[in-house]
Amino acid sequence: MKTAQTSFDVLVMGGGQAGLAIGYFLRRTGLRFAIVDGEPEPGGAWRHGWDSLRLFSPAQWSSLPGWPMLSSGEAYPARDEVIAYLAAYEGRYDLPVIRPAEVDLVRAEKEALVVETCAATWRARTVVSATGTWRAPNWPAYPEQARYEGLQIHSAQYQNPEAFKGKRVLVVGGGNSGAQILAEVSQVAETIWVTPEPPIFLPDDVDGRVLFERATARWQAQQGIAVDAPPPGGLGDIVMVPPVKAARQRGVLKAVRPFDRFKARGVVWPDGRETEVDAVIWCTGFRAALRHLAGLGVVEPSGRVAVEGTRSVKEPRLWLVGYGEWTGFASATLTGVMRSARDTARQIAQVLAPA
Repeated sequence: MKTAQTSFDVLVMGGGQAGLAIGYFLRRTGLRFAIVDGEPEPGGAWRHGWDSLRLFSPAQWSSLPGWPMLSSGEAYPARDEVIAYLAAYEGRYDLPVIRPAEVDLVRAEKEALVVETCAATWRARTVVSATGTWRAPNWPAYPEQARYEGLQIHSAQYQNPEAFKGKRVLVVGGGNSGAQILAEVSQVAETIWVTPEPPIFLPDDVDGRVLFERATARWQAQQGIAVDAPPPGGLGDIVMVPPVKAARQRGVLKAVRPFDRFKARGVVWPDGRETEVDAVIWCTGFRAALRHLAGLGVVEPSGRVAVEGTRSVKEPRLWLVGYGEWTGFASATLTGVMRSARDTARQIAQVLAPA
């Protein structure tokens, strides 16, 4: 979408699931708003997921506010289904998305926040940052890493196992991405799974829906809300989606503790053993993508922004949604972002309401 407008009541940065959820609620306020998105097409970070990526939850538990994701018949929606859903959602509610317009910088003026992008510069009375984490992958640093001559990629760059056929590969990271990528790559390569601690596997019948119920019960208890007992069991870590179950049957879901340092063609373990490896896939998570906020002086050494709810403490014209628990309960998930998006839109409308 193109626009000649240069000023808004609200400018949302990020056109992924969080930005669309905020847009859904902002439509109800009557405020002048737009969503600027750095991607060339709809889908947000899902456009960059690996080819076989699937959700942990059924479609009906993976929807944005107002319109459920339709099930294709598969237990867990595939990446391309999520992208198609987000594109259709954007069109269904006629959300004013401007793309491609990657945000370079946000700076403060007395009467507005100025948002500079590759496409144009806009002014807004308030700004919502919903840029997520995909553009800020976490790369751990190991001794002598620069000496290593093999391939290193982050899960943000991984697409499929073709490049690893017949090789020896380290998959580093004990979360769901590590388990799923290990399950896939281990079918074509010799793999070694490296995790900081022994991985925790959830029961086979626990998926994202159950995890969301457990997390909701925990949040309600923290708020002093009387609830029925949550589903039994812990939150755990790794969801046993079908590819991970298959990997377990093949006997490859065995993890070892981290190596000590790199060498030119491999790694050295704490006991002095050396292993040659052709590639390392870092499944080590992401940080909040907040480089565009550096000019506001709000990003703390921790890489986060101090917030009350979702509103910045240091710059009260700025809100943040979708980066994880610190910006709202389950706000980095399709289903969970609704609460923080709704509350943010409501609060902005109250702040901008005529006196």
